[in-house]
Amino acid sequence: EGLPADVFEIALKGYEKLRLMGKLTNIKYLTIADFSKPSNEERLFIIDVNTMQVVLKSLVAHGKNSGLQFAKHFSNKVSSYQSSLGFYITGNPYKGKHGRSLELNGVEAGINDKAQQRAIVLHGAEYVSTHFIQQQGYIGRSQGCPAVPNDQLTNIIDAIQGASCMFVYAPNKAYLQKSNFTH
Repeated sequence: EGLPADVFEIALKGYEKLRLMGKLTNIKYLTIADFSKPSNEERLFIIDVNTMQVVLKSLVAHGKNSGLQFAKHFSNKVSSYQSSLGFYITGNPYKGKHGRSLELNGVEAGINDKAQQRAIVLHGAEYVSTHFIQQQGYIGRSQGCPAVPNDQLTNIIDAIQGASCMFVYAPNKAYLQKSNFTH
């Protein structure tokens, strides 16, 4: 369904490690944001781990300092406005400055563990839409959050809230070598 097999295999390895560590409560779904794809393509995949079927696909934004159409630069630094790669555990939904949002807790030291300090959350945004793609060729960009279309936000949050695994991927050799979850 548009998700490369090698990306899925890496994500499944990390999911299994987190599950065996007892970190996941919501084990039904594995969510993958595949930043190897351009932002004008659906690149957020929610997979039912029991059936190995994609149950939801969506557009998803990357940070404005990560790149235009492609996310190429990543950071764990506060105020970098870049996306952070790696494995996250979803938290609880809450109402914030972007409306209904979902807490994301980065679990990889030095890679995405400053997600809470950086206020990196999953939220809806009007700039994540086919309308924006038609206007400029790619969706708008966030301050580092994986922002999704407003009309899909409720379904996404309802499925993956409560200690589910989310993996933000890009073909970044430094990340893939440093991560304890990718091999």
